[in-house]
Amino acid sequence: MKITRFLSRSSAILGIVTLVAVVAAGVTVAWAADASYAASVEKWRQKREANLKSDDGWLTVSGLFWLHDGDNRFGSSPVNDMELPEGYPAEAGVFEFHAGKTIVHMNPGVAATMEGKLIQTTELAPDSDPIVMGDISLAVHGSGDRYAIRMRDKNSKLRKDFQGLRWFPIDESYRVVGRWVPYDKPREVVSQNILGDINRSQAAGYVEFTLHRQSLRLEPEQNDEKGMEFVFRDLTAGKETYHAARFLVTGPIKDSKVIMDFNEAYNPPCAFNPFTTCPLPIPENRLKVRVEAGEMSYKH
Repeated sequence: MKITRFLSRSSAILGIVTLVAVVAAGVTVAWAADASYAASVEKWRQKREANLKSDDGWLTVSGLFWLHDGDNRFGSSPVNDMELPEGYPAEAGVFEFHAGKTIVHMNPGVAATMEGKLIQTTELAPDSDPIVMGDISLAVHGSGDRYAIRMRDKNSKLRKDFQGLRWFPIDESYRVVGRWVPYDKPREVVSQNILGDINRSQAAGYVEFTLHRQSLRLEPEQNDEKGMEFVFRDLTAGKETYHAARFLVTGPIKDSKVIMDFNEAYNPPCAFNPFTTCPLPIPENRLKVRVEAGEMSYKH
């Protein structure tokens, strides 16, 4: 009898130990999965900041000069229409602009390249390869019906003084699966950018999803085989996050589904740089919920 009771008690203890071990193992596996996800988001965030600070990142944009019809002179002298930084030729050349067409004429002796080749006179298409002069580059930028010359400078003050990004803590509950809902036919979308210029595009559909038991939807600004890009705003805007909008990029749609990870929501260039022209969210993309995930406002 004593032996029987001993064996029974030993079996019970062994069972409890085994159960504890299994539970512990389960907790370890769950923790490892969470840690793996957090590490992937951290890696994405580090890459985001590195791109921002790179030689061609948004922190290098140091000027936006609106073109007027006729000759637009540029150089380091303040008498020019577009003033370049100190150390560059006082009179570098002229941007000839008419009816949306821009031709650059470099002054004799001024070295400038495009795609690695020296240029003297050439036409510039909007958002095409820039003219490079030392550490600066100049390119045509379209904003609605207006055109400007966007200057980038590797030595810009914004880049030198950058203080780093701030983020909400990673929360996997903000990683959700959305369902793609196509429209019967694409609808025209009219939106504005932060300067009030009008943008027109076509929307093929929207994504509906549930976030913290709330049914929501967002319409992508861009949708192709690589994925979707959203411009949205939520109730953290103007408080914890940038007041105008944030961006979210996803992978492609698969079987009418797409993963939307708001831990990777990020600020538009306008959150750091006054020389940029960022889109504003359409009314349908202004969420009436707080999205406490992703990039927070830049305080510097």
